[in-house]
Amino acid sequence: MRTSSTISPVRYLVAAFAAIILFAGLYLYFVRTLSGQAMDQLAFDGAEFGRRSVTPLAQELLDAVPLVSVIVGLLLTGVVTVVRRNGKTLIVAFGAALAAVVSTQLLKMILLTRPDLGVEGYDGNSFPSGHTTVAAASALAVFLVASPRTRGLAALGGSGFAILAGVATLANGWHRPSDVIAALLVVALWGCVAGLVLTRGPWSRGVASLGGKNARPPGVDRLQLRILIPFAVVAVAAFLVTYFRAFGDTPGTLIAYIGGVTAIVAAGLGIGLTGIRLFAPLP
Repeated sequence: MRTSSTISPVRYLVAAFAAIILFAGLYLYFVRTLSGQAMDQLAFDGAEFGRRSVTPLAQELLDAVPLVSVIVGLLLTGVVTVVRRNGKTLIVAFGAALAAVVSTQLLKMILLTRPDLGVEGYDGNSFPSGHTTVAAASALAVFLVASPRTRGLAALGGSGFAILAGVATLANGWHRPSDVIAALLVVALWGCVAGLVLTRGPWSRGVASLGGKNARPPGVDRLQLRILIPFAVVAVAAFLVTYFRAFGDTPGTLIAYIGGVTAIVAAGLGIGLTGIRLFAPLP
């Protein structure tokens, strides 16, 4: 049996570095290049289909995201913390969630800019999405305080909530797909920081769970993977089609929109699945 203080921090450092690289790649391509802006804008324009079909639901969801995220997140994390009697984890979870929300606003409002490359459409910087960050950060807090046995379900439910919020911002014409995925990566980064903190010194959780990999409900990660694969395949196919048609006479906004939605779903599920496996050793 090994204590959590001996759990290698490498897994969290590598995952954090990967999140940073992916975030930077998204920004450099979809915000700083002509082809990236064009593709992202096509998906944004294609969201007209979403606005015609799900706008009322999307608007209601967007309006409810901040309040629901805060209230439900507080209630769930509070209840789980009381049951598990682990106030230290609660502090780390709230710290990570707050850091994600604040860093998103700093990135979007101050640090990152969107150059005018001649792509018609909304020209303001919306990278990353604040609404998606709030939803995902709330889900992260619940995930961090959850027990090994319920952590998989928390990841699945939290991913679903964050994905719904992200797709709603696209369907309602508030954000481009890259904004949403970037927000998920910001939260993932702070989740890695939280994992690193929870394995070191006075913030550690004590003894790592034996067989942590088997402590979660069987099939949760497999279910997530089975849902993820087809969405990822469609996202890649739509990306390729959009890339080659971005500057053509018939750019195909609907295909770009479908690609954006499926990419958001795949990213959310992928991050959730990674979280399940990354935090498996923690009690």
